[in-house]
Amino acid sequence: PEGADVKDWSADRFWTEFERRLPRDLADKLETGPALEMSITPLHSYVCTTMQCGRMYLVGDAVHVVPPTGAKGLNLAVADAKQLADALHDHYAGRGDAGLAGYTQTALLRIWKAVRFSWWMTNLSHRISDNPFDRQIQLAEYEFTRSSIPAQTAIAANFCGLA
Repeated sequence: PEGADVKDWSADRFWTEFERRLPRDLADKLETGPALEMSITPLHSYVCTTMQCGRMYLVGDAVHVVPPTGAKGLNLAVADAKQLADALHDHYAGRGDAGLAGYTQTALLRIWKAVRFSWWMTNLSHRISDNPFDRQIQLAEYEFTRSSIPAQTAIAANFCGLA
């Protein structure tokens, strides 16, 4: 839960909780080991909608943070860097400044799609609330996703197909 202290989580407690969350057939095969490092990662997102100030441009974690659930942090950072590199190349090659001028607007279209997907995956795969209604909605969403080819296709498109 939010506010949990990593000091309250021994390696044994972690493995016990992890095993509890696995389907029985997988839990029976689980092999545990020593904890080399333990930390708690907050599952939150942040987007700075000002990605440039004059000739200073922000990319990656300096401008947006997403939880690891959607596996989008590195993808977003690389896409930012590629977009900015292309815009700088055009500027220094004398092809104009349209890419630099539109950097924020263009990048935010891509970023908000990825943030939405990471938010959705976080809410699908983590127990965010102890509210019984929220839990039932989460389980219904999981079941829909598990049993729907279009929903699975949407997940694949979000993981692999966002420009």
